[in-house]
Amino acid sequence: MELKDKNLKELEKICQDIRERIIDVVSKKGGHFSSPLGAVELTVAMHKVFDIKKDPFIYDVSHQCYPHKLINGRWDDFETLRQYNGISGFTKPNESNADFFVAGHSSTSISLAIGAAKAIKLKGEDRIPVVMIGDGSMTAGMVYEALNELGDRKYPVVIILNDNEMSIAKPIGSISKYLSKILAGKFYQNFKDRVDRNIIQKLPEGATYLAKKIEESMKLITPGIIFEEMGIDYIGPIDGHNLEEIIETLQIAKEIKKPVIVHARTIKGKGYEFAEGQHEIWHGVSPFDVQTGEFAKKSSAKAATAVYADALLELAKKHENIVGVTAAMPSGTGIDKLMKEFPTRFWDVAIAEQHAVTSMAAMAKEGFKPFITIYSTFLQRGYDQIIHDVCIMNLPVVFAIDRAGIVGNDGETHQGVFDISFLRVLPNMILCAPRDDKTLEYALEFGYEAKSPCAIRYPRGAFAKLNYEATKFELGKAQLLKEGSSKKLFIGYGAGVSRALQTESLHSEDIAVLDLRFVKPLDEQLLKELSLKYEQWYIFSDSQKQGGVGSAILEFLNKERICIKVNSFEYEDEFIGHGDTKLVEESLGLLPSQLVNKIV
Repeated sequence: MELKDKNLKELEKICQDIRERIIDVVSKKGGHFSSPLGAVELTVAMHKVFDIKKDPFIYDVSHQCYPHKLINGRWDDFETLRQYNGISGFTKPNESNADFFVAGHSSTSISLAIGAAKAIKLKGEDRIPVVMIGDGSMTAGMVYEALNELGDRKYPVVIILNDNEMSIAKPIGSISKYLSKILAGKFYQNFKDRVDRNIIQKLPEGATYLAKKIEESMKLITPGIIFEEMGIDYIGPIDGHNLEEIIETLQIAKEIKKPVIVHARTIKGKGYEFAEGQHEIWHGVSPFDVQTGEFAKKSSAKAATAVYADALLELAKKHENIVGVTAAMPSGTGIDKLMKEFPTRFWDVAIAEQHAVTSMAAMAKEGFKPFITIYSTFLQRGYDQIIHDVCIMNLPVVFAIDRAGIVGNDGETHQGVFDISFLRVLPNMILCAPRDDKTLEYALEFGYEAKSPCAIRYPRGAFAKLNYEATKFELGKAQLLKEGSSKKLFIGYGAGVSRALQTESLHSEDIAVLDLRFVKPLDEQLLKELSLKYEQWYIFSDSQKQGGVGSAILEFLNKERICIKVNSFEYEDEFIGHGDTKLVEESLGLLPSQLVNKIV
């Protein structure tokens, strides 16, 4: 869709068409909703002012990238959004040349823009990186690491700050609004440049000091002082839904040839009344009725996240030293319940996983019992802090790892497949996993009593209902759920236990099933005993094969010089794409009906 030659009226019609397309498809397929609706005018203006064929368009997290996809050749394919073998819900270069970089985690965009700007300068090209970043992403430290260098190096980069939830710095009355309009004008930008170049630099020292103080005083009553002080020009705030104003402002920003932040105020969910405003439930949605705004009925089964939240709430009522944190996902992790009940003991620290881990390490040092609740995919962002600030000092911090395993439609950037592999190598770390609701409650009780760092993983959605007695967790102790008359043993870990049991029920042989419970430390004594009876072991775990549960078992067998044939049904050495979880598992050959044919 070419926008360069379109007039304002035509562009406004395109904005309307884009909104209608997003509402139509997402209401049927699900996906991110309020963010892309709020970014329609900003995206259209970006494509009007800049050249997508040469300028890198970089979307932070890329929740808001749907309008960009629709403009760039995916209007018809948008029907396949987030579906298996369909287009991704995030930017993805192998899907389109218009997508500069893979995105899915927040706060990477400005660093990417700086890297692109350096490459452009070295190659002597006339291109300019353009970033769209939401105010939520501005809570992460990586953004300020990047801004620190950008303000020093002065690479031409245009950063559109899509402020749709909270104000970075609230304007102070009518004076601030007036000054913001002046700051957005070409006259002020040219005037400031002329004053800096022709007046301030040529004044005597005393007069220069006075002139700079006057300039600084003006900045103090404008919202952009933090950016100006970092050496980055600031324009705004502007109306992020006034297409004409956005286009004019972006044209100014483009011509400045320096790093500049354009602060645009937008409304999440713009154009769909039910979603407009600060409604977290409309950020990412399941299918819904467009006319009523009502969501399709979900399964009545209680999700593991809800089981975790309720169990931790009961523990927190019993033990006043329990504290907890999440990183910008209070409702997604269930911590919102605890924040409401115990507002002085549970916190959302925004998109700051590193800070979350280290701050809780200090609380553990002070005698508290921290529960750090983070999705598996986002825990990766705090890895150094887990090693340096928790494990080295052997602090009894509990890591509650939500969304472990395949999470479905978000794809490669969100699948929770690596946590076992990257945590198992760390000294002092305990790794365990429940198989159902009751064992999750027992795992949390164990975590509270643990004297070392402890990671507990559980899946997205509900556990399978299993008819096996749940027993308390003991450090490094597995549970043999059933014995078998064959020479085969199924070893399940976490949600993998239900897959092992389902596969066993489909097999003609009577096969033993072990709930491993702990992958670190292993129940070595029980495994030795089982090796005397069962000659073929099969591993069931929703995790990466390299460094995973099968690797732990093989390392143990090698150490003990025990000869057992081990087959692991963990994930292979590749990133796992998006789509309905069952379809993804089928593509990997991991459904019980497929696995049973691999057991001979």
